[in-house]
Formats: sequence, structure tokens, C-alpha cells
Amino acid sequence: MSRTIKRGTPARRSARKVVKPSFSRRIMARVPLSQETVAKIVAWTILGGAGIGLAAAASWAGVPAMVGTAIAEGAGRAGLRVEQVEVTGLSRMDRMSVYAVALEQQSRALALVDLNAVRQKLLRYGWVADAEVSRRFPDTLLVHVVERKPAAVWQDGGQLTLIDEQGVLLEPVSPDRMPDLPLVIGPGADRQEGNYTALLAAAPDLKRQVVSAAWVGNRRWDLTFRSGEVLALPEDGAREALMRFARLEREGPLLDRGWKRFDMRDPSRLVARKPGANERALMGAVVPEAGKVPTGGMTVGGGTVDGGTPAGDDAGKIGERPAASGTSRGEV
Repeated sequence: MSRTIKRGTPARRSARKVVKPSFSRRIMARVPLSQETVAKIVAWTILGGAGIGLAAAASWAGVPAMVGTAIAEGAGRAGLRVEQVEVTGLSRMDRMSVYAVALEQQSRALALVDLNAVRQKLLRYGWVADAEVSRRFPDTLLVHVVERKPAAVWQDGGQLTLIDEQGVLLEPVSPDRMPDLPLVIGPGADRQEGNYTALLAAAPDLKRQVVSAAWVGNRRWDLTFRSGEVLALPEDGAREALMRFARLEREGPLLDRGWKRFDMRDPSRLVARKPGANERALMGAVVPEAGKVPTGGMTVGGGTVDGGTPAGDDAGKIGERPAASGTSRGEV
């Protein structure tokens, strides 16, 4: 005898589906802004993009430029106007100059600002090596400036000017506020700053003692040391001559020993001068290049000084000169 067993219908569970907030809502919950403010930002961004898109579309479709301008101006009246300028990257340049360039617009409508024109105007300033200009809706123009680095002070015609390593003029310098930078003197010296920096790099020990450099005849350097001496370098082979002088200075000090001028334009010898009565030099104990046995030694007199003037007795020559008898001797 079969029995029919009726199973009771299982009780329905009260299923309330839990709806998780979307990713965007979770992000918005973390942003420290009210929903109303966020909504405004989104609306301004959409409106700004639409304004620029309409202007571009009008131009592409052949609509007269004034129509595209009217569209952008309409967006400007709706609130998309330049109200703020944010400038970054400045250290030495006048900030107000950047503001003036950024706001010098025929229209303040953000969509009509010619970003490239603003950049080109900024590049006319000596301090500006590069610049980036962009919009941030609804009302801000962003300007980032890359400044040049001052490398030297250029003196010409009594005027002092700060320059970078490429010789770009940065700003005037007051004589009583001289920066701790090399001083280059003379016409064309500003355009030689890169070569001058490389020249001094060849003799780092001497670099710290050089206070100025005169660019002579648009072809060679005269270096002035802290101790007052002047070193005339040749037009060709200036780097090698300076390195040779640095070696002499290390092995038998020349600077701050009473000398007035050293001349290395003749690659075979070093001509030295001392001040005194009628500037007549007595040679003193200056050694020839180390590591070489002198075949002539040190002499006084003869030769020429700067400008081709006969030296007479006011120059001392350090170099190699065959002795009359064929033997090596030092002459003073």
C-alpha cells in the first residue's frame, strides 16, 4: 500500500538584493567636495569642451571666423573666461611680466586664448628657455616656465649683464651687487662663454683663482688671477697652454710671487714680467717645466711683450734656449 507523502513548500526567503554603490560613487564619496561643486565642475568641463569643439567644427565647415568667435564668446559669457593665471617654475624672472603676457588677449574667453602665441611672447624674455601654456576649465590659464641658468657676468662698455652659458643676456647687474660668477670682459666675450667654461674646466686648480677673463681682439683670452697677475693665452692651443701653466704652478708656484704678467702666446716659452722701477724685471727663481732638463734655462731681456712692444729688460723668459757653448746653464 503506497503512501503519498506531501512535502511542504519551502518557505520563501525574504530576498532583498543589496545594491552596491558604483565605483564612481565610491570615488566621489572620498573627494572632499560637495556633490553640487563636483556637478558644476563636470558641467563647466563639458561646456568648455563643447565650445571649443563647436568653434573647431565651424572653422572646418567653412563658417566665417566671426561665427566661430561668436560661439566662443558666448561660452565666455556663460562663465568660461580667464579669471586666474597660475605660474610655476619661476625663480629669478619677474612674475608680473608673465601675468601681463598671459592676460594680453583680445578676448578673455578661455576658448579663444592662443596658447602658442602666449608661449612665443614668453620666449622673447631672456630668462625664459622654454614655456608651456594650457587651459584648465572653467577659468584658469596655466603657465609653466623653464628658466635659464646664469653662468657669468659680461662687462662691455662699462655695462654689466648677467648671461647664461650660451651668452643669452638675462638682466643688468649692479656693480655693488656682483654675483659669485666668472667675469668675462670685452666685445664678443658673451658669445664665448661656453668656450671659456670649457677652457677653465681643463685646469680646475687654477679655475678657483681666476677672477676675470678679457676676450682680446675677438680671438684669445687674458686671464686675471686673484693675486693680480695676468696670463696671456694664445689664440690656438689655449687649453694646452693653460694646462702647462697649471703644472708649473703646482711644481714651482708662480702666482702671488711678485710677478705682474705671464705671456704664453709663444708655445716654446713662458714670458714673465715684474713691476718695479720703470717696470724692469729681475728674473727671480722660476723653474722651467718639470721633468725636463733645460737646454738653455731662464733668461732676461729680448723678445716682445703684449702688443709687439720690444721688451728690452722688462721681461723674463722661461723656456728652452741652446747655450752658446753647447752646455746647459741657467741665466738670470
